[in-house]
Amino acid sequence: MSAIAEGIARPRRTIDEAVDRYVKERTPALKTGKKTAREITYMEDWYAGRPIEDLPEVCAEYATDQHGALQPATIKNRIACLRSACRYAWKRHNMADTDPGARVVVPTVRNERSTTIDRAQLVALARACEDRGTRALIRIAFYSGMRVSEQYAAERVAGLFILRDTKNGAPRVVPIHPKAASAARVPLTPRSQIDYWWRKARAAAGLEHVTLHDLRHSAASAMINEGVDLATVGAVLGHKSAASTRRYSHWATGRLADALGKIGRKVPRTEKPKRAA
Repeated sequence: MSAIAEGIARPRRTIDEAVDRYVKERTPALKTGKKTAREITYMEDWYAGRPIEDLPEVCAEYATDQHGALQPATIKNRIACLRSACRYAWKRHNMADTDPGARVVVPTVRNERSTTIDRAQLVALARACEDRGTRALIRIAFYSGMRVSEQYAAERVAGLFILRDTKNGAPRVVPIHPKAASAARVPLTPRSQIDYWWRKARAAAGLEHVTLHDLRHSAASAMINEGVDLATVGAVLGHKSAASTRRYSHWATGRLADALGKIGRKVPRTEKPKRAA
């Protein structure tokens, strides 16, 4: 006989319990298991002690509190990880009567974000950053276009960043820019502390609207402004498909205008040399 039929209420299970089960049983089998577990812990202050039925409210509160502080893709990813944990607990351990993730609203991410900074703004950010490891990360991001996660995974070998396991599944080699050579020798600050130092630095530099991922966009913008073709930009950034790089195509409109302006342009005539008498 079921607990309901006997008139006994099901004990309320918490999100903490769901996360604990998921991290112990499921994430070890995932390729990105360690990262997934880490992303979930960033939301702990919002879900600690909350019943699993409160998952939609927890996710909504987290998204609201982090708006403007984190890039939308990061917020979306963390919510998705927590939702997976709770769904796993529901399906495998019967911790809820219905799917706790059914009402979760995942933020929409628009990848065509076009916020970029120039070298002067980079210098301002670096000078404003009080933490040496975070300052190094900022410079490397601007001069390589590497994601934050890639910087932590990269090996530094003979003037190169070597990424053996990337987001698109293919190994990648990124030459170390001369202006980032000294930064590449600095140990990076633990990932859990980067957001704190980054927020302080951008506030001090008057660039609160800039995200860490915008430094990657800035690298793409700088290359395109110097005439680098989109295919090469995509190779530097590690894009698997041309579609990912096309989001930057609007930065090339100046060069396109110059190219179109050459259509129909008159070619100056050169006079034929006169024959000697």
